[in-house]
Amino acid sequence: MKITINHIANNMDSLNLVLAFCCTCAFIYTFTFNILGRKSLPPGPRPLPVIGNILDLGEKPHQILAKLSKRYGNLMSLKLGTLTTIVISSPNMAKEALHKHDQALSSRTVPNSVHIGNHHNLSMVWMPVNNRWRNLRKISTTQLFTSRRLNAGQDLRSKKVQELVNFVSENCKIGKAVDIGQAAFTTVLNLMSNTFFSIDLANYNSKKSQEFIKTIVTLMEVAGKPNIADYFPILGLVDPQGTLRHCKIYFERLMKVFDGIIDKRMKSRMTQEEQNHDVLDSLLILVQQSDSELSLEDVKHLLLDFFLAGTDTTTTSLVWAMAELLKNPEKMAKIKNEVKQIDVVEESDIMNLPYLQATIKETFRLHPPVPFLLPHKAESEVEINGFKVPKNAQILVNVWAMGRDAGIWENPEKFEPERFLDSKIDVKGRDFELIPFGAGRRMCPGLPLAHKMLHLMLASLIHSFNWKLPNDMKPIDLDMSETSGIALHKTKPLLAAPHY
Repeated sequence: MKITINHIANNMDSLNLVLAFCCTCAFIYTFTFNILGRKSLPPGPRPLPVIGNILDLGEKPHQILAKLSKRYGNLMSLKLGTLTTIVISSPNMAKEALHKHDQALSSRTVPNSVHIGNHHNLSMVWMPVNNRWRNLRKISTTQLFTSRRLNAGQDLRSKKVQELVNFVSENCKIGKAVDIGQAAFTTVLNLMSNTFFSIDLANYNSKKSQEFIKTIVTLMEVAGKPNIADYFPILGLVDPQGTLRHCKIYFERLMKVFDGIIDKRMKSRMTQEEQNHDVLDSLLILVQQSDSELSLEDVKHLLLDFFLAGTDTTTTSLVWAMAELLKNPEKMAKIKNEVKQIDVVEESDIMNLPYLQATIKETFRLHPPVPFLLPHKAESEVEINGFKVPKNAQILVNVWAMGRDAGIWENPEKFEPERFLDSKIDVKGRDFELIPFGAGRRMCPGLPLAHKMLHLMLASLIHSFNWKLPNDMKPIDLDMSETSGIALHKTKPLLAAPHY
């Protein structure tokens, strides 16, 4: 019996030693992983248990993170639920991420709202860089945005802008203020629908058209709102905020429109009716080739990408440009004097209107269409500025913060187009101080069309009319507050009164 007790005691001692050893190993691992690992990440605010830094984001994350970057640096790390996020707020850091590490950081962190209809796997915007993505990107550059097609579409763009001018003129005659956002959205939507389908999808005075516009805008707003399921992916199964269900309604409305247009076109092609020679015809020809890698589903999701991205962001940029000019009458006078030097505004005139170009650049600086570039994802671990960016981390580039950095721009809060008059900075992804369309392989392919349309609309509106705020509102009283989503909208619609 005594031997048995001693034997048990010895076993207990051994067990205690094993347990102590295991606890020590666990402590070392935890310390190494959480403490030393944390130190290898960029600095950032201390995360709370489980939720991390979610509460730090607020309603306007681009503004909050800009303030935090002044404390923690232009390369900052956050823990958003289970998602490690690296926030970039300077041109140098952005260049290192999007140029030096372009390949490793070229994938996307996909929001839960994008999973509707398998869009995340079929969308050129959201799918990872793979052969399928390369094929869609190639189709975009060779079928949609070639110099030949852009040149061929010049008359169409002039026609659609003239329709905008005619609509404003009708309001001018009866002394009615114009909702700049709605008018611009209708113009851009019809330009795109004619480029793709050879039809108008909207009308300036049609209630049905405004409902279609609202569908696109609402989908962008809902998809861009903070969603708890993005920070805890397991919650995507239950969709606690209803974001997925809400987005599905508007997604299906848009897809129904595209389905109807495509079905009608397919039938006309089968009966050998006259071809339209538009983008849809070009895409359907590719689909029907025997060795095609493009399907009808691909076409529908590609259309959704371009209609969502092209209409909303171009419209918001025009609204912000007009708002800043109305708030700064002396700037409006300068651009007015410049565009009045020509008889009729044409695209070929844009290169000879430096103050117009500077105004658009200054608008992009203060009010980038997308305050954060669409989120990138690290496919492998990389090092930026001596800090670790771990695999699967989300990378957010805060272009809004970069545009208002006093270390880059003098008087950054002031609207000063003059700063660009003697500057060679452009928006084509080479100058990281100003990258509203992104940079690297994920740069927006629609930049050439958006750039032309934005300059043409703004120049034409200012050339054709004098503008003032309605109801004797003073420029200082114009509300310039912003609402964040995927795009950066002006919170209150911009109403402006045209007169001759």
